[in-house]
Amino acid sequence: MTHDPRHIRISDYAYGLPDERIAKYPMAERDASKLLIYRDGSVSEDGFRHIADHLPEGALMVFNNTRVIRARLHFNKSTGAQIEVFCLEPHTPADYQLTFAAKGSCTWTCLIGNLKKWKEGALERNIPMGEKSVCLKAERIGVSGTGHEVRFSWDQPDVSWAEVLEAIGELPIPPYLNRATETSDLSTYQTVYSKIKGSVAAPTAGLHFTPAVLEAIDRKGIERNEITLHVGAGTFKPVKSEEIGGHAMHAEWVAVPRESIERLLAHGGECIAVGTTSVRTLESLYYVGVMLARNPEATQDDLHVPQWLPYEYAETAEAPLSTCEALQNILDYLDRNALPVLHTSTQIIIAPGYRYHIVRAIVTNFHQPQSTLLLLVSAFVGEDWKNIYRYALEHDFRFLSYGDSSLLFPKQV
Repeated sequence: MTHDPRHIRISDYAYGLPDERIAKYPMAERDASKLLIYRDGSVSEDGFRHIADHLPEGALMVFNNTRVIRARLHFNKSTGAQIEVFCLEPHTPADYQLTFAAKGSCTWTCLIGNLKKWKEGALERNIPMGEKSVCLKAERIGVSGTGHEVRFSWDQPDVSWAEVLEAIGELPIPPYLNRATETSDLSTYQTVYSKIKGSVAAPTAGLHFTPAVLEAIDRKGIERNEITLHVGAGTFKPVKSEEIGGHAMHAEWVAVPRESIERLLAHGGECIAVGTTSVRTLESLYYVGVMLARNPEATQDDLHVPQWLPYEYAETAEAPLSTCEALQNILDYLDRNALPVLHTSTQIIIAPGYRYHIVRAIVTNFHQPQSTLLLLVSAFVGEDWKNIYRYALEHDFRFLSYGDSSLLFPKQV
C-alpha cells in the first residue's frame, strides 16, 4: 500500500450529472439498454443483448439472486398524521427466512418517517385479506444504531409476515427517482432471476438480463452461479465526510452456498461479477478466508468483514494468503460445522488502493457522483473511470438504477 485510503477525498470523485440523464423508468425491453465496454484501456459500446459476445468463453459469471421486499409500510394516526415505517433488516427472528415465515409477530430494525409525530403508543392498520381482515400493530421498543426496533404483531395466527408485507407493503424505489412507486416497478425493479427475499434496493446491474441473454451466455460455455447479498438502504447513503475515512459503511447480510465456493475454486478463484453487490460479496469471501486462517475455530459471528480489514491486512501480512487458500479455508469451515451455506455479513469498502482477489470483470450501471460505488469502480479501472463516465455522458447513456450498463475489464499491468 502506497497510501492510506482513509485520506481519499470524496470530492475527487465528483462529476456533473444532469437530472435529465437519470433514467426515471427502465427501457420497455430490459435488454434494449446500451452497454459500454471498457477493455485494454479503451471504450466502445454495443447493445446489452449482445453482452455474451464480449465475455470470455469458459468463464464463471456470478449473479446476486436477492429479491426486493415491499419494505415501506404506512400508518395513519388518529390525529391524521402519516407515519412511514421502513423495514431495514430483521431483528427477532434475525434470520430472513424465519422472519418472513413468522406468524403473529416479529421485530425489525426500521427507519421511521415523521418520527416526531410518533412519540408513544402503538400504530394500527387493518388489512383486508380475502374474506378476513387482519389488524396489524407496530410498537417502538428500542433504538438500534441509526434505526429503531419496531415490533409488529397481527391478530391472525395463520398469516405470515411475508403475506402482511405483500398485502400492504410498498416496494422502495431509489429516492433519486423523485417519484412514487408504480405498479410497473413491482416487476421491472426485480431481476428475472431474483429468488431470496430480503433487499430494500435492487442489485440493478442485473435488471438488464432477460432469459434470451442468459441463454446466449450459456451457449457460449460460460458457467452461471448465484450468491445472495441483501442490499441495504445504506447503498444510497451519501459520503458526507471530506475524506472517506470518516464514512461508516453499512453492513449487509451475505449467503454463499458451498457449491459457489467449489465453483470458484474450479475456476482458479476468478470470476465475472454481475453488479457491485456481487463484487462486495465475492471480495469479502477472500477476507473471510483470511480470518479463518487466523482463527480456524471462528464462529459465524466472528466472520463479519470489517470496513478497513483489506487495507490493514495488506499493510501487515508478510505473505498474503492466495485466493484459492482463502476459499479452501471457507470450505473446510463449512465441512467442520456441517453447513451447506456460509452466512455472514460484510462492511467492506472497496476504494482506490484495494487489490482485487476474485473479480476479473464487472457488469455494472453508472453510479452517483461522490458515491462509494464509484470508488469501487475506480479501484477496478483506476483513473480511467473519468474517461468511461465522460464517454457515457457524451454518448447519451442513461444513468443510475434504471439506466444503461457497462462491462469493465481492468487494464493489464
